[in-house]
Amino acid sequence: MRAVAFKEVGGPEVLRAVELPTPEPGAGEVLIRVAYAGVNYGEVQHRLGDFGPPEGETVTGLEASGTVVALGGGVTGLAVGDEVAAYLPDGGGYAEYATAPAPFVFPLAELGGLDLRTAGAAPLVLTTAYGVLAGAGHLVAGETVLVHAAAGGVGSAAAQLARSLGAAAVYGTVSTEEKAEYASRFGYDEVFLRDGFPDAVRKATSGRGVDLILDPIGGPTRLASFEALAPFGRVAVYGEAARHPDLHLPVLPVWKNNRALTGYNIGDLSRRAPETLRRHARAALGLVASGAVRIDITAEYDLADAPQAQRLLEAGENTGKAVLRVGR
Repeated sequence: MRAVAFKEVGGPEVLRAVELPTPEPGAGEVLIRVAYAGVNYGEVQHRLGDFGPPEGETVTGLEASGTVVALGGGVTGLAVGDEVAAYLPDGGGYAEYATAPAPFVFPLAELGGLDLRTAGAAPLVLTTAYGVLAGAGHLVAGETVLVHAAAGGVGSAAAQLARSLGAAAVYGTVSTEEKAEYASRFGYDEVFLRDGFPDAVRKATSGRGVDLILDPIGGPTRLASFEALAPFGRVAVYGEAARHPDLHLPVLPVWKNNRALTGYNIGDLSRRAPETLRRHARAALGLVASGAVRIDITAEYDLADAPQAQRLLEAGENTGKAVLRVGR
C-alpha cells in the first residue's frame, strides 16, 4: 500500500512516500481503506519524537475516514462496506489502509450521513474540543470561555461546541489580525491578539475574567491565562504547541485566587477510559452531523504532500483544518 512514513525524528523532510504491507486487523480491530486523513499538531509531535522514537517505518495520522474492508475477531456493530470515521490512537492514517480499535470507529450512516471528506477531519479535533470543554473543563451552561489558538482546527470547532453546551460568551486569542478575522466566523463574541490578552479579557468581562480557558500553547501564554480567570475559573491544558520547557507553577496563587488547572489528553483516555472517549466522540460527531457545528476544511493535499501540510501547521501558518486526500 502507499503510505507516508518516517524512520527518524526531525523536520517535515523526514516524511517520505513509501510502499508498505497492508496491515491486518487484530482482535477488536477494524481495517479501513482510507479516503481522507486529517492533519493535526499531534502528528507533528509524533514526527518530532514526542511519542517516543520510531520503530522502523512509522506511519502517523491520528484520524481518518474511509470504508471498512475487514473485521478482526470479536468486532460487532460494524460491517464490511460501512463508511466510517475513525480515531487512530496509534497512528496509521497517512496510508491507503489503517487499523483502528473498533470502539473508536463510527459508521457515518448512524451520524446522519456525514460525507467522507468532513468525516476525515473530525474524529480527533472534535473529540478533543468536546473533551476539553465537557470533560476536563466541566463547562456549565451560563459560563464564559476563552479559547487560545482560536483560528485552528480545534479552536474553530471549540467556539461552536461551547455554544452548543450553553456557554454565555466565548472569546478567543490568535497571533495575527488575519487569524482574528478568520476566527470571528465561528461564533466568538470577541477575538483578541494574544499579546496582552488578560487585560482585553478583563475589559470584556467588566473585570470578572472567564470561567474556562482552553490552552494548547503553553509557556508564557499559560502563565498569563491564570490572570484572566474568574473566581473558580479553570485553565484546561491540552497541548504544548509553543514547545516551551515545562512550567513550575506556584500553588499559593492558585488557592488564594480560587483558580484551578486541569488537563486533557486523548491518548491517555483511549488507553484508560475508552468508553468516555467514545461517548465524547459520538456527542461531538452528532453535533457536526446535525449542522450545529461546522468543520472548516481550508486546505486539501495529496497524500504525498503531507510534509508540506505539516510544515505549514508547525510554522503556525494554518487556519481551519487541513486534510490529506488518500483514496485513489
